[in-house]
Amino acid sequence: MHKKDFHSQTFEKNHFTENPILKGEYEHCIFNACDLLNADLVQITFMDCTFNSCNLSLAKLTKTSFQKVQFKDCKLLGLQFWQCNPFVFSVGFENCTLHLSSFFKLNLKKTVFQDTNLQEVDFTEADLTEAKFENCDLGRAIFRNTKLEKADFRTAFNYSIDPEFNRVKKAKFSITGIVGLLDKHDIVIE
Repeated sequence: MHKKDFHSQTFEKNHFTENPILKGEYEHCIFNACDLLNADLVQITFMDCTFNSCNLSLAKLTKTSFQKVQFKDCKLLGLQFWQCNPFVFSVGFENCTLHLSSFFKLNLKKTVFQDTNLQEVDFTEADLTEAKFENCDLGRAIFRNTKLEKADFRTAFNYSIDPEFNRVKKAKFSITGIVGLLDKHDIVIE
């Protein structure tokens, strides 16, 4: 299949479930209210792109390249980001729903998650050094052998992070968030 290049284009309310997205490179493109549910994004490159109010749930991401991509007000359920091309992987999330997605072993240094619902997201073995979780719900999110050094959890909530199995040196937590670091001990904090 012939690949195409798209530069500085805006895709408005496209239903890529009906007409599949074309393979190629998308640079400085904007996707507004597009439906990419179950879309085949395999080996597509997105550079400096923004997705606004889009549904990318269950999209196939094998060797997909996300370089400086922003997701705003998007539904991103069950995405396997770990299958993406890890080279220059760089994303940001604002007011998104990322339930049941996985960032297994990905480099997410300095990634910003803002007002985002991250319930049951898998961060196992990911590098979240200096990442920011601003007002994020991390209920049942998985942190195992995760590098969380200098990460900011001060306004995050519902997380459970075991310092014994994660690197948390200089990570920032609010006093009310301490419970999320001690819950495995089943103690009562009043």
